[in-house]
Amino acid sequence: MFENYFFTLGIVNNLLLISVFLSVKFFKESLVKNIGFVYLLLSIPAIYGIIIALQQNKQYQYSVFLGIFLAFVILEGIYDFILKVPFRKNWKLLVPFLILYWSMNYGFIVMSWKNSALQGGIILGLFVLQLSANLLSHTKKRMIE
Repeated sequence: MFENYFFTLGIVNNLLLISVFLSVKFFKESLVKNIGFVYLLLSIPAIYGIIIALQQNKQYQYSVFLGIFLAFVILEGIYDFILKVPFRKNWKLLVPFLILYWSMNYGFIVMSWKNSALQGGIILGLFVLQLSANLLSHTKKRMIE
């Protein structure tokens, strides 16, 4: 049951990040901020997941990767919503963010794959879509102004 919870959180994580990246490219900034705020709410199921993983004595990797995910969400919130700094242009701020980003995605892929090859494949496929949307969001300018 917990493994399915983790898998579902991975799906929601990917879908929201895909939405953020596509919104950056195709829609107004207000939509990006709204989706970003919803993304920050994923900290609640991440905390719950850590608690459940500890209570059910799940493999420690689940708690570690949920902790990394939580750190990523918190750092995103601090950078984008509290400090409102252009951290993507400052490598000293960007590097820790990217380390957490890649580690978080790795965790969702490998732990879902460990539970089920199908679940892992789904998360991997969504991650490829997420990367594609991310790359697309970094090209030229928004389509709708």
